[in-house]
Amino acid sequence: MLAITPPPSSPDDLLFARIANDLNHQGYTVIPNALPDTLASSLFDQVRDLDSSAYSEAGIGRQNDLTLNQFVRRDEICWIEGKSPAEHHWLQWTAGLQQYLNQHLFLGLFSFESHFARYQPGDFYRKHLDAFRGEANRRLSVVTYLNPGWLPEDGGELVIYDIDSDEEVVRVTPAYGTLVVFLSEEFPHEVLTAKRHRHSIAGWFRVNGSCNERVDPPR
Repeated sequence: MLAITPPPSSPDDLLFARIANDLNHQGYTVIPNALPDTLASSLFDQVRDLDSSAYSEAGIGRQNDLTLNQFVRRDEICWIEGKSPAEHHWLQWTAGLQQYLNQHLFLGLFSFESHFARYQPGDFYRKHLDAFRGEANRRLSVVTYLNPGWLPEDGGELVIYDIDSDEEVVRVTPAYGTLVVFLSEEFPHEVLTAKRHRHSIAGWFRVNGSCNERVDPPR
């Protein structure tokens, strides 16, 4: 990737420039307190008020290949579709990030999907890749956290590994407002067991893999 970054003209551009630079040089970024305050607070208010019935058990795979496996993951998810002001704001903000990265890193990002994720005490997600080289169209993974007052003893860290050496690259505390972005095909990662309720948003920027009568990206 080649970054061509003009002087930032807004707080979002300043943040987006940092994300682009980190992706260009190391393939991932971890930025505490990254989300704009109004966006973070509106998303937090929504997850705090979401009824349990809004969540469904998370699976592994896509569409007809989707399976449930509590030995691999135990989180619950609620897809973000822009139906609330908070969801709409989030999708607008990620659209701005998509446009910036396409302009400055030439990634060809085509679409974005995301969901709220809820981990109850004892929940985890074992080591996995969000996409396999040449087999999927997820290009960038995006995670942000909505957990005020998270303490080290609360667990639930995101651990990112080197795909070749399997060594730990970075361990991320799921603290309120922290943003993580990484190349989906390049970084295996896991969520360690949470000791308290843990809320996040997981999302993926996709490239267009559609051909003939097959539309991809589907959810």
